[in-house]
Order: sequence, then C-alpha cells, then structure tokens
Amino acid sequence: MTAAGVQWPWRDALAELLRRTRLAQPDGLATEVDAALAPMGLRTWIYLVDQEQRILRPVPRPDAARPDELAVDSTVAGRVFMSVEQVPVPATGTDPARLWLPLLDGTERLGVLEVIVRGDTPLDDPDLLAGCDLFSQLVGHLIATKMPYGDALLKVRRVRRMSEASELLWRLLPPLTFACHRAVVAAILEPCYEVGGDGFDYAADGSTLYFSIFDTAGHELRAGLGTAVVMSAVRAARRSGDGLSAMARAADRALEEHLPELRFTTAVLAQLDLETGRLRYINAGHPCPLLIRQGTVVRSLDGGRRLPLGLDDPQIEVADLMLARGDRILLFSDGITEARDRAGEAFGTGRLTDLVERDTGNLPAPEALRRLCHAALSHYDGPPSDDATLVLVEWSEAGVRAMLPSAGQT
Repeated sequence: MTAAGVQWPWRDALAELLRRTRLAQPDGLATEVDAALAPMGLRTWIYLVDQEQRILRPVPRPDAARPDELAVDSTVAGRVFMSVEQVPVPATGTDPARLWLPLLDGTERLGVLEVIVRGDTPLDDPDLLAGCDLFSQLVGHLIATKMPYGDALLKVRRVRRMSEASELLWRLLPPLTFACHRAVVAAILEPCYEVGGDGFDYAADGSTLYFSIFDTAGHELRAGLGTAVVMSAVRAARRSGDGLSAMARAADRALEEHLPELRFTTAVLAQLDLETGRLRYINAGHPCPLLIRQGTVVRSLDGGRRLPLGLDDPQIEVADLMLARGDRILLFSDGITEARDRAGEAFGTGRLTDLVERDTGNLPAPEALRRLCHAALSHYDGPPSDDATLVLVEWSEAGVRAMLPSAGQT
C-alpha cells in the first residue's frame, strides 16, 4: 500500500505526533510518540541502539516501567535492526501481538520501534502495516531532530562515560550511514567511548562523492584536537572548491600553524564521480584501502602516495582508476589490522580480507561494517589499545536498495 492509500485514522495519528512533538524536549519524545497512537488502541516503545551497536536500549517513559534491554545479535528486535525489515510477532498467552519496525533517519539505523497491537486487528492488515511504516519513519526523523537539543537520548545510547576526546570527535563526525541514489557510505568507529585521533568524513554534491579517513598520531584529547583541525581544514578547502591536492596542503598548513607540536595525521582523501565511477585519491601515509568486487578483495589501492598530513610534501600524486558498478572501497585505520591477541599476533590485512570475503559479501554496507569491526575487536587481548575505524563506500544502486525497508514500499 502506498502512502496515499493510508486511511484517515493514520493521517490523524501522524498529525497528532507532529503537534505533540513540536515543543517536546528530547526526554519527552517517547511519551509523546506513545500518546499519539494510544487513541488507535496501539502502544509503543522506542529502543535505541547503543554506541557499540550491540544492545537495543529502551527510551524511558515516566508513565511506564522500563522494559529490558535487547541484544542485537540474538533477539527479534535485533533482527529487525540488522535487516531493516518489519517483523510481526503474534500474541502468545498473556502477551499481546506486536509489530517490530526499524527506526531510521534516512538510512542511518537508530534503533527499533515496538508497536503493541491489542484487540482483534490482524498483524497482516495492510492499513496497519502501511500506517506503522509511515509512523516509524516520522519517529526516526524526530529522534534525529530532537537528539542535539538535550542529553536524554544520547545517554540512552551510552553504557559508560565518554572521554573528552570522544565527545569532541563525535560532535564533528557526520552520521555513520549515508545513501543517495547511486552510492552508499557507511562507517564505524571504536572504541567509541575512548576515541583518540581517528575520524572520517564525507560529502555528496551533484555527481561527486567526497570521502576520507584520518588518524592523528598520539592518544586522547591531543590526538582528537589534531584530527578536528585536519577535518576542519579539509572541509574548508573542499567547500571553497579546492581539489584533493589543495585539501591536503590546507591540512598541512593548519597543523603547522595551530598544532605544530603534533607529529602528523595519516589520511586517505578521495572523490568518486557517481556518473562514471572514476575514483581519484591521495594516500597520506595511511593503510592502503581495499577494492572489493563481487564479494572478493581484488587489490589494495596503493597509489596516490605522499607524506602524512602536517609534513608538507610538494610531490603530491593523485591516483586515478575506474570502478565497476557494485564495487566497494574499504578504508580502515591501523587499529583494525594491528589488533593483537594474547599471543601477540596481529589481526592483519589477511584476516580482514578473509572476513570480508567470507562473512560480509551480501550484507548491506552498515551491517557488514558492524560485523567486521566486532570481529576485529574480539581479536584484542583486553581493551583496544588504539582506535579502530572502518569506512565502506559502495558505488551501486543495488547496494542502496538493500538498505531500504522492504515493508511498506509497495
């Protein structure tokens, strides 16, 4: 059923939700969402995924006892989060029927919405499915809109205190997922509560997609400040119309001027022509990205070499190659490949390649990265000793479609 076919009660519910949330604080959003559907005999719970994307945590409401947290990898709600699909659960005993729906801001996975269905409404009712789909889409956008205005929703996603460097960088980074008609960008950053100098960025304008990854030498706040300076310099140059070489030189000058005591920042700066698949990139001392084609790592991108940012290099080379439709580019920091187990053995590019080819070939980009990162972190003997960042860029209309909810699209 299309949005135009949704019956008036659902349109009234959407209008009521917008009316109720116009002046709502972030900590009151869950209450207003539940109240908007109550006249239809439906109740709701919002679950947000934690920063590490392992647990779905309920957003508290003062009018109801808070339900349990739900594991992403072993629950129905987690399956909805991973697959971005509606899942109905029939009534059992005293438990009413319910419908689980993904909560998205565009294509950014925020969590899930539980809609509790009382009475005799069948779970396969087209009006119910289409109405809940539209309602959950609006809730996802409202969560993203309200989150910056208070701490309540941010605190739901955290299981412990975040370091000063992490607070700085998470406020500067773009969302972890972006999709347009022709490409997908997904990223993940760990340990999310103690990020030091890792970061990433992207921007899509017209037929060009810019993307980058950064790793400033050092740890904690000073490394975070270095990455913040580099990202700001690159963005300022890009928004002034500069090319890749000029962006790199802008970062060189910014580090030299503002943080001369820092050693350097490694980075990959890239731009992709979304019409032709032409990829141009500079590698400033960073691990070489991997080119993935039809689920197989076919080569590392070892061109475009120059010194790390902050070490002015007049001999900048811009690498150039053509992608095929469906190709993926995987960028990663050395915190992934240098993770060491109890015996001191590094995770390595070989293991990363094996995981890419064995476990993630058919998965949508965000879920592929979530599993890759967790597998790499499990290799550590104890807490991670360095930042671990992954960025996956996919030039593929099919890859975009795989990220869209299948229910409610007919």
